[in-house]
Amino acid sequence: MMTPMRFMFVGDSMTIGRAGDYTWRYRMWQHLEATAAGSYEIVGPRTELYEATADAPVSHAYADPTFPADARRHLAGWGEGWLHMAPLIGGAVAETQADVLLVSLGLIDLGFYTNSDQTSENVHAFAAAARAANPRVRAVLLPVIPNVRAQYDAPFAAECARFNELLAKAVADLDEPGSPLLLASVPESYDIATDTYDGTHPGPSGEHKLAAAFATAMHQAWGLGGPYAP
Repeated sequence: MMTPMRFMFVGDSMTIGRAGDYTWRYRMWQHLEATAAGSYEIVGPRTELYEATADAPVSHAYADPTFPADARRHLAGWGEGWLHMAPLIGGAVAETQADVLLVSLGLIDLGFYTNSDQTSENVHAFAAAARAANPRVRAVLLPVIPNVRAQYDAPFAAECARFNELLAKAVADLDEPGSPLLLASVPESYDIATDTYDGTHPGPSGEHKLAAAFATAMHQAWGLGGPYAP
């Protein structure tokens, strides 16, 4: 019997979502159910959503209450970035035996914690730790996507652009045949006015576009799943 491929979502507030959200993780679960049912598993040490009134990841109020408990697993946190996940990823991969990491990080780092060069260093540390836990781990990395702060804060926008260049270079430099890395493409149609609910966090259409970015990269490069169909 073939061992299911284990997927782990790694991200910040755009990935964990808040109470009442579907999340792009939910959209990806739907995609995997449609294209790879029976041959995959979603893993991760957390399942919660962020609850604003508690200022903590304690909610289980997903928009779809039938979202299966075992598909809610992730390693994502409100206010957590590459800086926070680099020390955690090794243990999470070792514990869950994750095969594929779907990573959306960077915005919170550049906004509050580290500059583009320091954030790139944390990308390298993250990859090294993940591979130490599983030398054959794969990862798909999403660049920093459009956001409202970049529209009015020129230095921040420049840091986002520079980090995305550094991320592309890191993927090219660190990619290995036995442990491949992919850079997902930011959807060209992503519009913060219609695809987010506050200029940063994805609404339903944005969730589909983020899930599609990961699904398309995996299908085109590795033949995993199939074309994304909302």
